[in-house]
This record gives sequence, structure tokens and C-alpha cells, in this order.
Amino acid sequence: MVSKQAFLFSLGSLYLSLLFIFLLMDVYARPANNSALKEKASDNKDENEILPPDHLNGVKMEMDGHLNKEFHQEVFLGKEIEEFDEDSEPRKNRRKLAAIFAKVDTNKDDRISAQEMQSWIMKKTEEHFQEAVKENKIHFHAVDPDADGHVSWDEYKIKFLASKGFNEQEVADKVKNNEELKIDEETQEVLDNLKDRWFQADNPPADQLLTEEEFMSFLHPEHSRGMLKFMVKEIVRDLDQDGDKKLTLSEFISLPVGTVENQQAQDIDDDWVRDRKKEFEDVIDADHNGIVTMEELEEYMDPMNEYNALNEAKQMIAVADENQDHHLGKAEIMKYSEYFTGSKLMDYARNVHEEF
Repeated sequence: MVSKQAFLFSLGSLYLSLLFIFLLMDVYARPANNSALKEKASDNKDENEILPPDHLNGVKMEMDGHLNKEFHQEVFLGKEIEEFDEDSEPRKNRRKLAAIFAKVDTNKDDRISAQEMQSWIMKKTEEHFQEAVKENKIHFHAVDPDADGHVSWDEYKIKFLASKGFNEQEVADKVKNNEELKIDEETQEVLDNLKDRWFQADNPPADQLLTEEEFMSFLHPEHSRGMLKFMVKEIVRDLDQDGDKKLTLSEFISLPVGTVENQQAQDIDDDWVRDRKKEFEDVIDADHNGIVTMEELEEYMDPMNEYNALNEAKQMIAVADENQDHHLGKAEIMKYSEYFTGSKLMDYARNVHEEF
């Protein structure tokens, strides 16, 4: 007769065997590309560290020619923009907004003038710049393996391709020996565009080496006059239909490539046209002659342009200036909080008394 100890041992062995089989089944049942996806996510993180960002904080237009929908919030909130979230408690957001109001109101008369708002916008824009400088230092060191203070195009290309999943050592060897790299068409197109941008960031005398400051221009063209010109040139090239290197209203409001398939898409397209028409006529076309030159577009996109900051300040105040006194009161900014912060301060009417 089998002893109790032997029976328990056999039962335990059977359990472990079944557990092992189930684990094997689980491993083989998983999608074959799971590990690849994880690797790709990791690669994307590396890629984001060395690629110029698609979105430039505090710049009115994206590099693809789209209007920056978050511009007002970016220049009003600066680094604090992430603190205002739709999921945040409205009471906390009201206190944060009230604290910002107090900082902007430098003369403490309980209202914000255009000049006070202009100064605040310039301060927040400088915050974005300092944040970019800080990040650039980290990213530069990531692509400067020999820490000689310069990055060659080949060094950058190797790191870029490694971030796209290529074997870094194999790429480095092929680049060193001038051997052909087998790269897919899409990656090659991105690489070609980056190379053009790289050489634009290379200040004279051109040596194909970027210093940390030049690398900053490469990643953040909005903070370099030369690279800002290059960015404007690229935008005009993409929108200019007759090749005169200027933009008419019809060229500027041309709909993105694609057909309107339903009413929702039509509404989006209508919004696109309306927003761009207003921006073209009211802001970008400085002399109101119906044509935007590269110089006008450059001035419009320059984040450190004080004249633009003043115009932006006046525009922001006008949106919420219900009593038409050309100033922004605390109650007004609270009521139009979504415009300034991107977040609705719910139950405004019920809570306004306790806030003030």
C-alpha cells in the first residue's frame, strides 16, 4: 500500500509537471511578435532622444505647417501645462490658476494688462528654451560616444539607425569601410531629410561636425535664426503651389491630402479652413496685402519676438475681456479657463464666490 508521504510526493510532482506544461503552452501561444513590439517600444524611446521633436513648444506653427493648437496654453502655463489635466480636481486647478494670475499681475491691481501678459509670455517662452537646452545636453552626450565635444554626421547616422533596430556595430563597421547600407525606403527618406537639416545646422566654416550648440539648433530650429529660416523655407516649399516662394490665402488654407468621406470629416475640414484663414488674415499677413512672404512667416514663428508676444497678449486678453476694459480680471480668466489652460474648471458659477 502506498504511504501517505509517497502519495503526497507523487501529487506534488504531478502538479509541478502540469504547471510546467501550462507555462510552455502559454509561451508558445503568445503572438510571435510580442518581443519585437517590446523591442520596438524601447527603440522608440532611444529614437525620441536623438530625433528632432515633431512638436515645438511655444511656437505658433508646427514644422509640417499645421497651426499649434496648444500654443495659448504653452505660452501661458510654460512647464506647468502638464499640471492642468481634465482628470484633475477642479478646485485644485482653480487655485493653480489663481496663483498664476497673481504672478502675472505684477503691479497687484487685480487685473492683467497687455504689457504684463507680454512679459509673462516672454518668461514662459524662455522657460521652454531652458528646458530644451537641458534636454539637448543629455541628447548630445548620447550621440557623442567619444566625448570629444563634436558629433560627426556618421556618428549620428549610426546612432539613428541603431534606434531604428539596426545592429549598431554592424552599421558602424560598414560606415567605417564605406560599404553600402541596406536601408528600407522609408528610413532612407527620413535619413536624407535629417542630413539636409544637419548641414543647415553646421555653422560656417562647415566641417560636418556639430558642437553642442549646433546640435541644439538641429533639434530645436526655433531657437536659431539660421535654422528658423530653414524651417520656414521647408514649410513654404510644402504649401507653395505656384513656386513663387510666397503664400496666398488659398495656398495657406488648402486642405490636407485626402477626401472628405463623412460629415464629421467635413466639419474638421471646415474648422481647418476657418482657423487658418483667421490666422493668415489677422496675424501672419502683417501688411495685409493678401500675400505672406518668408520674412513675414519667419517673424510670425519666432518665439522670442517681443512684438509678437505683445500681439498675442492682446489677443488672449480680448478673448476673455467681457467688460471691454482691455485688461483681464481674475473672474474673467476663471470663466475662460479652458482657453488658457486647456482644462474646464467645472462648477464655475457655484464655486466663484468661495474663490474670491
